[in-house]
Amino acid sequence: MTKVSSSLLPRIGLVTMIAFSVGIALYAFGFQFRFIGNPVFHMRFDLMPIQSAMHVIGGGIVLLIGGFQFSASLRRNRPQLHRWFGRVYLMFVLVGGLGGLMLAPYSSGGLVAHFGFGLLAVLWLFSGWQAYTCIRVGDIKSHQAWMMRNFAMTFGAVTLRLHLGLFTAAGVPFEESYPVVAWLSWVPNLILVEWYLALKQKRARIRNNDQDRTPLPHAEGAS
Repeated sequence: MTKVSSSLLPRIGLVTMIAFSVGIALYAFGFQFRFIGNPVFHMRFDLMPIQSAMHVIGGGIVLLIGGFQFSASLRRNRPQLHRWFGRVYLMFVLVGGLGGLMLAPYSSGGLVAHFGFGLLAVLWLFSGWQAYTCIRVGDIKSHQAWMMRNFAMTFGAVTLRLHLGLFTAAGVPFEESYPVVAWLSWVPNLILVEWYLALKQKRARIRNNDQDRTPLPHAEGAS
């Protein structure tokens, strides 16, 4: 793979991730204010309006700004903006996560879906807290790893709709697909991030070992 293509692919991936995230964020805002969305879901969410608003608006804001936090140019050229985005992001992870946790026992799909969405909310909140505590003590690498885990679960709002669309296209009834999607929407995302972090750590370890084995140059004039 050429140097140009190896640098271009991550940019394409980032732009694609941001585009999907922003699109679903705008859908969430439209759903909350009843411009779009299934009326059946509107009625279900109206039974718990405060919790629903917390989850939908909180999750929408997180989706709207989260992808931009992975832009190296933003971190390098606008570090103060990156920090403020991070504060807003984590604040609304707390709002959206608490709302999701309260909604999980009433989600469609029965116990399987309840546990899937409930565990997602717990891990979303936990990873957000870990990211916050790490950056507070200046542990940037751990902060970045926890933010990746957190956004992998945030991006579950996107993959949930993609999977539902695929199941619908395949003719699988909503009642059968939704319990599966409650887990499929975020677990593979998290596995991919863990695989990436493990691979990155392995490469760093190999690079450090290679540097340790590099012989030191002899001093000039030494025998």
